[in-house]
Amino acid sequence: MTIGSLNRSGRVRIVVAGDHGTRKTSLINTVAAKKYSVNVPALSPPTVVPEDSYPGRVPITMIDTSSLPQHIGNVAKELKRADTVVLTYACDQPQTLDRLSSFWLPQIRQLEVKVPVIVVGCKHDLRDENQQFNLEQVMSPIKQQFPVIETYIECSALSYFQVREVFISGRKRMLYPTDPILDQQLQVMKPRFERALTRIFALFDRDRDGTLSDTELSNYQANWSNTHLLPSEIVEAKRLVQKYCPEGVNDQGLNLEGFLTLHSIIISSKCFPTTWTVLRKAGYNNALELADELLPISPLKRTPNQCVELTNEAIDFLKRMFDIFDKDRDEALRPYELEELFSTAPESPFSKAPYKDVVEQNAIGGLSLDGFLSQWALMTLLDPAFSMKNLIYIGYSGDISSAIRVTRKRCLDRKKQESKRNVYQCFVFGPKKAGKSALLDSFLGRPFSNTYNPTTEVRYAVNVVDQQGTKKTIVLKEIPEDGVKKFLLDKESLAACDVAVFVHDSSDESSWKRATKLLVEVSSHGEDTGFKVPFLIVAAKYDSVSFGLAIQHHSTRVSQYLGVEAPIPICAKLGDLNNVFYKIISTAEHPHLSIPKTEAVRTRKQYDRPSIATREHYDRLSIVFDSGLNGRIYLTEGLLC
Repeated sequence: MTIGSLNRSGRVRIVVAGDHGTRKTSLINTVAAKKYSVNVPALSPPTVVPEDSYPGRVPITMIDTSSLPQHIGNVAKELKRADTVVLTYACDQPQTLDRLSSFWLPQIRQLEVKVPVIVVGCKHDLRDENQQFNLEQVMSPIKQQFPVIETYIECSALSYFQVREVFISGRKRMLYPTDPILDQQLQVMKPRFERALTRIFALFDRDRDGTLSDTELSNYQANWSNTHLLPSEIVEAKRLVQKYCPEGVNDQGLNLEGFLTLHSIIISSKCFPTTWTVLRKAGYNNALELADELLPISPLKRTPNQCVELTNEAIDFLKRMFDIFDKDRDEALRPYELEELFSTAPESPFSKAPYKDVVEQNAIGGLSLDGFLSQWALMTLLDPAFSMKNLIYIGYSGDISSAIRVTRKRCLDRKKQESKRNVYQCFVFGPKKAGKSALLDSFLGRPFSNTYNPTTEVRYAVNVVDQQGTKKTIVLKEIPEDGVKKFLLDKESLAACDVAVFVHDSSDESSWKRATKLLVEVSSHGEDTGFKVPFLIVAAKYDSVSFGLAIQHHSTRVSQYLGVEAPIPICAKLGDLNNVFYKIISTAEHPHLSIPKTEAVRTRKQYDRPSIATREHYDRLSIVFDSGLNGRIYLTEGLLC
């Protein structure tokens, strides 16, 4: 069984935290020794409770924490590593209970600790018997404010009152947490839990008729309990569902609504171990996501200049799913059809960045098959593990390692002078207002807009290009001008790039100057790091004429000197893209061509002195204009041509 967030050692890691004097250490020592001791250390070392000490045979490691303010950083680290957190207060010190809601619980929220929290009142033997105290009444509003609290209990290490129950509860709450599946305030199932159940229902609805027949329902039961249902038990289960949800049962069997009702009945009976056994068998962890252990490790091992693509087998599966959920047969997935397709996943992966709004859509927001496959191509490129999980969520039943393939290294593609990949990633650089976003919008078939909306973060656009019957997917990645410096701090930033495109406004002298500066910076970075990539220069806005001819002449001479293709003139406003996307594919398929020959490269080749191509040299390297744009190209280190 896969145990949710259980750490790699196979133990439940319970971290005990709280104010000074709340007897955290005494609690831990009493559990370990099974008796109270007066002499305890200031801080206990990690304490292991043998697996045969508690039901379930899952060993527990208890972590003591310091209450000193100077150690709060170490406490935070331990809380982040916990499987369950025990927060203590002292029954004879009411202020320590108040501190739970004023400090400790907000701290856990701030640290984004997502594990069950058990609130434990220690020193129960010292509580004033004359004091009126109702634990339920006190804790109920705190629990509403902090739903991460799973339960609360009071104990006494001295009298051994409920000490064992604290850690039994901690282990149980970690293995069978209620928070992921039940909205405590509304007492209804949470949406992510319903989506997990929807996937489980689909797994056992073998004939895809929308109902679980008696045989399918019995197979479902046997999957998690190893015992088939008797006919009388099936009749009783249906009768129970029908009592609460008459429309949940029909002549064919139990439909999805009935299946969800059945589990609602189970959790209302507090049978959380049953629910979690079903979920674990289906591969879910405590976050109600598929556990990482289900994914193969070897196919995901790759060098930075390799990428991951979907195989034909996975693409054929996605085409079938597209056809199944295109209910109105309009050759597009409308938003509600796409939501239904992903109803068995925790959420639609296409609803959030970086996958949202990156492909071509029709007038009503529908996705064509090419758009659907393009989003999957991007997801597989950026996060192969996430892509594989989502394939499993929507019903991919084959060996998941057969769904992806790791491509050949780009350096070998250059050596072989060809690339046969199906997905190419193109980085788009350029100064502000050069036309980068207009290029991406054109790629997605979106109308030109005269309104300038600056791009402040990396943006993607993905589409399929049909080149003489062969379909290739291009991923355009726009790098904002202000983000280039940070982007190039990563030595592997160009490793995933197949083609670098530099866009400039062909009517603006300063735009061309800044574009050439970016070109030299990126080219030098590729040379320094060993991740050299082919370049293309795009001259946007050719419909404007001011400075156009002079810049065109100068940019052509620069491209000739660098050994790359002449600038490609485009005009997104007029819809004239000059086959730029076909040229991107052609450049990617011949990766040994169009790699710029900078001054440092020429010098190194001439003198065979690799040390010349240093970062200091490139920092001095800068293509500039003379004041009259007379076509002469200068370096700060000398005349280029």
